[in-house]
Amino acid sequence: MSVRPQVLIVGGAGQVGLELQRSFREFGEVTAVDREGVDLAVPDQVRELVRNVKPSVILNAAAYTAVDRAESETALAMAINCQAPRILAEEAERLGALLVHYSTDYIFDGSKLGPWTETDEPNPLNSYGASKLAGEQAIGQVGGKYLIFRTSWVYGPHGSNFLLTMLRLARQRDQISVVDDQNGSPTTSIELADATHRIVRGVMAGQFGATEDWAGLYHMTCSGSTTWCGFAQRIFARAGKLLDGKIPTVKPISSADYPTPAKRPHNSVLSNEKLQDRFAVQLQHWENALDTVIEELSQASLSR
Repeated sequence: MSVRPQVLIVGGAGQVGLELQRSFREFGEVTAVDREGVDLAVPDQVRELVRNVKPSVILNAAAYTAVDRAESETALAMAINCQAPRILAEEAERLGALLVHYSTDYIFDGSKLGPWTETDEPNPLNSYGASKLAGEQAIGQVGGKYLIFRTSWVYGPHGSNFLLTMLRLARQRDQISVVDDQNGSPTTSIELADATHRIVRGVMAGQFGATEDWAGLYHMTCSGSTTWCGFAQRIFARAGKLLDGKIPTVKPISSADYPTPAKRPHNSVLSNEKLQDRFAVQLQHWENALDTVIEELSQASLSR
């Protein structure tokens, strides 16, 4: 009988971490930790965690994601988004383990007209993006068996995210103003976790060849794109039952009408061509993926 791999999920209580726990449940022996189990800003705690678990797969779903607050908490964002991933990469290299890490579309400045590729030059507009880019670079410098998946506009049935915020506001307001000049690809935590599982299973089985054949950086988002306003409109078009038919009016506004401490890119749509070519993995179109999440939320509300 083969030994099941030890899988360490960092950030296990977050929206991606929870879905990774579901997706990897049958794959191996899963240890999931959240901020109560490890302070990612303390290097010794990160090292001790990995050395205690001795995983063969590390899934880092943890991050400092408060985009606006990062402008005033730059050091903390850098500690969690760069220093901790570097340590995870070093410990993974020491163990010969596979490290999977998630990054962000916000490492780009939004100036490109078409989808961004992995070879495009990063130029983050905010401290959050800069800290995530530094984390990518730190892992790349360590090398070894690693996969970095840049994703965007992540949401799902759990945690804190745009979808759940829109549903909450819809119950409180008749009209909601939403930015309509930022373009991206809403991506569900469900799709991210399932795609990660398929790729990790293939990597561990030797399906994709030697480490140098697959290790590196890839974009991983749902296909298609929209604006935050378009996303909100689609949410309300699909979520009538959840809202008891109370559908608010969505008012399109510009980024200038909704100033925030951190500047956002106007176009952060990512090309997934490299991911598809290397692993033959393609995430659902964002609208279909949204339907899946809405259905899960609907089923959960019925069971209460």
